Amino acid sequence: MTKLWTLLSALHSLAGPVVMLLYPLYASVIAIESPSKVDDEQWLAYWILYSFLTLSELILQSLLEWIPIWYTAKLVFVAWLVLPQFRGAAFIYNRIVREQFKKYGILKPKVEHQAE
Repeated sequence: MTKLWTLLSALHSLAGPVVMLLYPLYASVIAIESPSKVDDEQWLAYWILYSFLTLSELILQSLLEWIPIWYTAKLVFVAWLVLPQFRGAAFIYNRIVREQFKKYGILKPKVEHQAE
């Protein structure tokens, strides 16, 4: 049982960097090289949210140490942000971040240019 637990711990430790950094870095390069803007939005939103999550962790580190499942919960949340089936990063950006920036006047509404 101890060997199984060690294996699971090692996989868990490896999954974090792969899900949170390695795959997003790869997907971001692919998005930049593609002609579509949809994937660009997803990955820009991901890096904004990942940066915010990292800064929040730095500030709340002493509190988060008391939550035993924090790293697992973070891993599941980041997987939801990253997986293309969910497009979680774009969803959160559009529903929360953009709305808060508009609410406080930081982000101006887009002006549509009409052809004359």
